[in-house]
Amino acid sequence: MKSKVGIIGTGMVGMSYAYSMVNQGTCEELVLIDINKEKTEGEAIDLNHGLSFAPRKMKIYSGDYSDLSDASLVCITAGPPPLEGETRLDTIHKSIAVMKNIISSLKASEFKGIILIATNPVDIMTYAAWKLSGFDKSRVIGSGTTLDTARLRSVLGEKLNVNEKNIHAYVIGEHGDSQFVPWSYALCGPKPIYHLAAKNKGITFEELSEIEDEVRNVAYKIIKAKRATYYGIGMSLARISKAILDNENSILSVSAYLDGEFGHDDVYISVPSVINAEGIREVVELTLDKDDKEKFDKSVEIMKENIKKLDLE
Repeated sequence: MKSKVGIIGTGMVGMSYAYSMVNQGTCEELVLIDINKEKTEGEAIDLNHGLSFAPRKMKIYSGDYSDLSDASLVCITAGPPPLEGETRLDTIHKSIAVMKNIISSLKASEFKGIILIATNPVDIMTYAAWKLSGFDKSRVIGSGTTLDTARLRSVLGEKLNVNEKNIHAYVIGEHGDSQFVPWSYALCGPKPIYHLAAKNKGITFEELSEIEDEVRNVAYKIIKAKRATYYGIGMSLARISKAILDNENSILSVSAYLDGEFGHDDVYISVPSVINAEGIREVVELTLDKDDKEKFDKSVEIMKENIKKLDLE
């Protein structure tokens, strides 16, 4: 399959993703799809005008579902963003109607690649896309806590005065209010961050708790300030896409299907996973301590309660 990517939904998230893909030269061909055809045509023209500054030649155009039959990857960003005062879970009934229409059209196109979901609530919508599509679980991926993990590493890097690329820590669970950080697996270079906190080496346990709360709630702050978040998630989607298209076998905190891992099944939730050209190669299972296991179990419970609300007929 050629390095061809379809984007369904050309709102702020979809176009931030497209802009990141162009600037990083992530694929050979990019097709934009939206119910507002005039907008996608304008967006495609605008992106094409910047190609002379991009790292590679790309074919970018406004298309429809029939253009996706030979795509390697389709990213679904369409859906209602949470309004100020809403949680991601509050958008579930609006989002599922959009997802059903998209997956129906995608199946009719005979698309055979990998589906990447950004539509919130992302863990629930990824489960819905998997069920509705009939695809293997490895080929349906949610953006999950990839962005939350990036936010965590950014804050920790700034606090410890270390390049965030040398911070190895993950946010897991729901991409939402029940997410958490398993701190026992968080490292600054080779040093456990818990050890640094215990010795008061640039950070305290109280600050770790404050950082976790900040990462969990910062999206609401952004939404209050500018109505939506899109640059960070756009770049996160581009990162996941690169791992898929370049067959990287990289570990990213995506929304993945659990089939016995972490003691749970029949649920999509964010956990470290190995990503390559086949999609999710495997879930990286962590041995969580008692408190973290309780947090994870609670997050799974919330996801399953909301899955029951879905009309997937």
